[in-house]
Amino acid sequence: MVYNWIKFIQSILFPPQCLLCSSTNATTMDICDPCLDELPHNRHYCRICALPLPRHHAETAMCGSCLQQAPSFDHCHAAFAYDYPISNLISEFKFSGKLQSGRLLANLLINSIEACQLPLPDLIIPIPLHRSRLRERGFNQAVELARPVGRHFNIPVETHSCKRSHATATQSNLEKDARKRNVRNAFRLAGQIAHDHVVLLDDVVTTGSTVGEVARILKLNGVRRVDVWALARTPSLP
Repeated sequence: MVYNWIKFIQSILFPPQCLLCSSTNATTMDICDPCLDELPHNRHYCRICALPLPRHHAETAMCGSCLQQAPSFDHCHAAFAYDYPISNLISEFKFSGKLQSGRLLANLLINSIEACQLPLPDLIIPIPLHRSRLRERGFNQAVELARPVGRHFNIPVETHSCKRSHATATQSNLEKDARKRNVRNAFRLAGQIAHDHVVLLDDVVTTGSTVGEVARILKLNGVRRVDVWALARTPSLP
C-alpha cells in the first residue's frame, strides 16, 4: 500500500516523459502513444529472416536470399526496421550507455513478441561480444536486452556457454559476402546446450551472418530449433 502511494505521488510530481518528443503524456514505457504509432514497425518482411519487404508482398513471402539458401536459424523476428528513431535509440543505448533508452527498447521488444504470439524457447542466448570489445564498451547490449525479456517470459538467459573465439572486424564496414567470411568459426561453445529450442537475441540483424553462424554451431551440437529475436532488421547489403 505504501509503495503504491509513493509511486502515485512520484507520477504526479515527476510525470514520465516521452524519450522522443519530451511529452509528459508518456506511458510507463517512456514513450507517448503518437510516437509509438510512428515507430518503423516491421510489418512486411521475409517470413524466415525478417528482411523488410515492400508492402505488396504477401505475409508468407520469402526474400531472394532465403529462397536461394535457407539460413542456419529457423526463424527471425525483428520488431522494427532499422530506421529513425529506432536507430537513434539503439545508438544511444549501445554507444552512450543511455539506460533509459535500453529499458524502452527491451519493453518494445517484449510487446512485439507478445503481439506476434511467438513460440517461447527453452533458453535465450544473447550474441556475445569478444572480451576486447566488451572492455571497450563496458557492457554487452544484447545481454542487457535479454535479461528483462527473460524475466518477463520466465525464460533462462545463458551468457557463458557461447563465446567469441577471436575478435572480428566490425561487420558494418563489410559487404555481405565478407561478413559471412568474417564470422566463420568466430564462435565456440564452452559447454553443452541441453535444450531443443534456443533463441539468439541481438539488437540489430543486418545480413544475418552473425546469428546464422551461432545457429550453425548450436545445431551442430544438437539443438533442434534456433530462432532469432532482434529489435531491428536492416535491408540486406548487395
